[in-house]
Amino acid sequence: MTTITPKPSDLIPDRGIYERRESVVRSYARAMPRQFGKAEGVWMHDNQGGRYLDFLSGCSTLNYGHNHPILKQALLDYIAGDGIAHGLDLHTEAKEAFLETFEDVILKPRKLDYRAMFTGPTGTNAVEAAIKLARKVTGREMIIAFTNGFHGMTLGALACTGNAAKRGGAGVPLSHVSHEPYDGYYGPEVDTADLLEQRLADPSSGLDAPAAILVETVQGEGGLNAASPEWLRKIAGIAKAHGALLIVDDIQAGCGRTNGFFSFEDMGFTPHIVTLAKSLSGMGLPFALTLFRPELDQWSPGEHNGTFRGNNHAFVTATAALRHFWSDDHFIGDVRRRGALLEQRLTALAEEHGFETRGRGMMRGINVGSGELAGAVTAACFDAGLIIETSGAHDEVIKVLAPLVIDDAVLSHGLDILEAKIGDALDSDFAVAAE
Repeated sequence: MTTITPKPSDLIPDRGIYERRESVVRSYARAMPRQFGKAEGVWMHDNQGGRYLDFLSGCSTLNYGHNHPILKQALLDYIAGDGIAHGLDLHTEAKEAFLETFEDVILKPRKLDYRAMFTGPTGTNAVEAAIKLARKVTGREMIIAFTNGFHGMTLGALACTGNAAKRGGAGVPLSHVSHEPYDGYYGPEVDTADLLEQRLADPSSGLDAPAAILVETVQGEGGLNAASPEWLRKIAGIAKAHGALLIVDDIQAGCGRTNGFFSFEDMGFTPHIVTLAKSLSGMGLPFALTLFRPELDQWSPGEHNGTFRGNNHAFVTATAALRHFWSDDHFIGDVRRRGALLEQRLTALAEEHGFETRGRGMMRGINVGSGELAGAVTAACFDAGLIIETSGAHDEVIKVLAPLVIDDAVLSHGLDILEAKIGDALDSDFAVAAE
């Protein structure tokens, strides 16, 4: 195993340009005060010679690692051939190749029939298009979202987001959304799907008939809460019974992160609408997609548009990723096996210290009980050369989002660092002060 060699903070050169010119809204740079210049595979390098194992993966944007050679070469060849870089929503060879590959490799094998809508470049654009379409098709306004959900930072998606700090930045009322309790919100004894059905069935509950029910099967930013297949099937049935559309937000949980290309595979229901982004391009290029059943394609031409409706460079890398990773079951089988290894390690670590694990597949974490402890652990991990972050209502969940292509030995090495730093934090004065 190659030694990880982060540099101490006193060797970092002055980067006053960020203080002078970049908004204080930046966040990740505060927890990781380095300037990075190179990345390959599962590693990131700073400009002082430090190397870091990446267990964040751009919040699940880099499922195939940094600069995968097959994806990189496809993009280099396309650029060298003067391929179209920007084309609004014009037909291009890159778009055609993506759509045909997506149809053949992803949709047909799963017996899914979806139209593809290329929205703006980020996940929140895909969510905005999804809820806008649901309201247009149903003629209703209300969206049902869930506690601890996160769906984006533009106003419609932000209204569906639970986090108070994020919502507080809107500056205007965030309305026409009801935040209902997610699976397990009141503990294992309370079926929150039954509560939702009771509310919708009661004409005096005050809950308006919804246009859509918007749900993450695993809540990425909300603390890696994983809904059970049974609960999700109930939610799908409730949507159908009450004339609402079911939207699955697969922006973080999709593209292989939770043991299938889609997070809802083999769960016994098919969403009306699915949103994708993050690892869809395969290489970190901005690319978002809203999928919906053909009968829902009721847009007028240009009714929902944007300058960057489909990124041709991202089409190229996405197509290469689909062909390389998803043309057979080898890759996803490897991901499932590796996810089981991750589960075993985190479960053992949690049991040793009286914590609990969260998540599913390669989207897992450990709830250490407080944001202060989680923050201390992730900071110590970074000093040891491991990039890892937190999630949850109080940032109490340490989140492992390693690239899906990571070698088993490297994954174990990163988990060794995490285990050691949790132990150090619990043995330190920090733990005494926390008590």
